[in-house]
Amino acid sequence: MTPFRRRPAFRAATAALVAGVLVGGLAACSNSGGGDTAAPADIPAAGTDDGTTLTLWTRAPLERQAKLLVEAYNASHENQVELTVVPNDDYVAKVGAAAGSGGLPDLFAADIVYVPNWVEQGLFQDISAQIDGLDYKDDINAGHLSAGTVDGKEHVLPFVLDLSMLMWNKELFAEAGLDPDKAPATLSEFADAATAVQNLNKPGVSGTSTGLNCGGCLVFTWFPSVWASGEQVLSEDGTESLLAGDAAQEVYKTWKGLEDAGAVAPGSADETGATWVAGFQEGKVGVMPFPATLLSGLDFEAGVAGIPGVDGGASTFVGGDGIGISKDSKQSAQAWNFLSWLMSEDAQVEVLAKDGNAVSRGDLAENSYAAADPRQVTINQVAAEGQTPVALNFQQAFNAPGSPWLTLVRNAVLEGTSTVDADNDEITAILGQ
Repeated sequence: MTPFRRRPAFRAATAALVAGVLVGGLAACSNSGGGDTAAPADIPAAGTDDGTTLTLWTRAPLERQAKLLVEAYNASHENQVELTVVPNDDYVAKVGAAAGSGGLPDLFAADIVYVPNWVEQGLFQDISAQIDGLDYKDDINAGHLSAGTVDGKEHVLPFVLDLSMLMWNKELFAEAGLDPDKAPATLSEFADAATAVQNLNKPGVSGTSTGLNCGGCLVFTWFPSVWASGEQVLSEDGTESLLAGDAAQEVYKTWKGLEDAGAVAPGSADETGATWVAGFQEGKVGVMPFPATLLSGLDFEAGVAGIPGVDGGASTFVGGDGIGISKDSKQSAQAWNFLSWLMSEDAQVEVLAKDGNAVSRGDLAENSYAAADPRQVTINQVAAEGQTPVALNFQQAFNAPGSPWLTLVRNAVLEGTSTVDADNDEITAILGQ
């Protein structure tokens, strides 16, 4: 077979590619270097609540959580936050334009994979002193804090966590003769379970599903198997890809076997991300890595576990958004008041956990709302074992349409070619630019 070649990008893909270019181009229209703008050191520990109007931007996928948080804050504070929800495909361009004109809002959230680049380019204020003053700093999700740290200076806190978890349809498991209460504990057990569901030969039902033309979907759901196996996907400085390692090779082999057996849902080969979770949501997929934020919307009983490694273990991609004070805000003390409240038990438990979301503080993982659903406890516990890869050129190397990561996966899984080493080198070349 001929190795996969990058296809011309269609309209939706082009929008995402333009966004990726803008991420790299923001340096031309913003402060250079992270930490150029520091929040005043004399901000009170809880910030200032004096009736100031603050502006906050977030992208559409987090609209529900953002609205709940803003409504709760506004109802309990003198300060008032005005929320702007931006379509996902427009968000990077909007931030880029505002950064160049000095028009960023007081607070803005960012997909965690964009955070290192935007911090490096000075779009967030340095809030190290404020974060370090939090009594529970060591309990805040380390992946999000790390993504926003440059040269030892911290710039963002977690806004909303989105975790990748292994989920399975318990009814389909039972029909396939599998224990519906037992999670696949290894990569091969996952493949066996998917194959068993596929062998039911139920019309419209597939063993598993993924987005084989969606780089973001694949990093979110496949990287955890590498981590759970005790290996890394990137070098510590984020400039070298390690995705030709033994565990990664086993991931590709497993998914190729499922694809060859017809156990991967039809359409997965061309799925760019718009509908990659739809089959499972409709009860038509047996088992797959799936976003934790969507668990509460399922109308069937689903099992939940961490994503397994080759020989066991469990991990998750700690995604979602970080949030910080923009370089353009003149109301740092009031903005910090919102951020410090966001980390509080009132926000984490009484807003996010109450709505079925993961909390960003490990010490609040076993809260009363999570305790009512053991699956939420599992999600919170696995969050502590998860990772967030940090690289300045992550978007171009992995998420962009036609990225070298997509080339690697498609060659390995769909074409069956032995080009993993060369394709991995292409990823490293982008990361090191």
